[in-house]
Amino acid sequence: MTSREASHADSWYTGNASRLDRELSGWLQGVNPSPEDEYSPPVSGTKAVIAPHAGYSYSGPTAAWAYKSIDTTGITRVFVLGPAHHVYLDGCAVTRCTQYETPLGVLPIDVETTQELKGTGQFTEMDLQTDEDEHSIEMHLPYVRKVFEGKDISIVPILVGAINYDKEVSYGQLLAPYLARDDTMFVISSDFCHWGARFQYTFYYPKPPPSTVAPLRLSQSGPSPAALKEHPIHASIKALDHEAMDLLTLPPRTASQAHREFADYLARTKNTICGRHPIGVLLGALTALGQQGKTPKVKWVRYEQSSACVTVKDSSVSYASAFVTF
Repeated sequence: MTSREASHADSWYTGNASRLDRELSGWLQGVNPSPEDEYSPPVSGTKAVIAPHAGYSYSGPTAAWAYKSIDTTGITRVFVLGPAHHVYLDGCAVTRCTQYETPLGVLPIDVETTQELKGTGQFTEMDLQTDEDEHSIEMHLPYVRKVFEGKDISIVPILVGAINYDKEVSYGQLLAPYLARDDTMFVISSDFCHWGARFQYTFYYPKPPPSTVAPLRLSQSGPSPAALKEHPIHASIKALDHEAMDLLTLPPRTASQAHREFADYLARTKNTICGRHPIGVLLGALTALGQQGKTPKVKWVRYEQSSACVTVKDSSVSYASAFVTF
């Protein structure tokens, strides 16, 4: 039996089980939608969530809005798709481990499914070092263990590389039959905009889209645009992120339309959405299921920023949570 350690415990989140349990419980209890949100969790038939993977002090409360959406009834298997931050991967990889550790208890791997995926010839295997270095999957495991507390579940972690649109479609088609099963749901791991010089990304909308005013790249060496007084950087980041979130909302778009428009948006804005490829794989799977008569729905329920950027010297990371139903 090969076990992946909770390698980011005591740094990205507490490794103390009782404290972690209290924190997760508090964040989940803090999900109190208003009537205008049109959101009453848990949501029957939730098939996937999109949620952030930063340190819990930053993104834990936002992620709770996704996890609160989950109706655990009948679910026995959870796929977790996370982006690769530390290795170059032009494809997707599964784990070699048989279980993942969390401070709240172990999560067994569905080894049969990982072997099935590897058997397609389209999935490689992560070595243990790569597996334990990556945080994008691990940051979801305590939430999965907490939400499915007392339930017998297994997980299928998948590391998603820097794949192109066509490969997102292809991997989505491969994974669609699993997502279609009543006993299975997906977790899609993604933060949103990483803004600031330290991320080499200073995109700025002088006016919120849609607008005829061209976007800018702010520079620490250049003069600050006058528009900052009326439209601060944090408002521009919010507009930029919500542009993507609107494109990814189903309906009015179909999954196929959303996938193409999201790819075009990323090419145009270069927004630093680190989980863009796991999101693309999800859209590929939803497109395949749409062709089989399913009607996927994606609803965003929370958006936050780690800090409110005011000057080009500032930086922030955005977090958003959504759920998916058929």
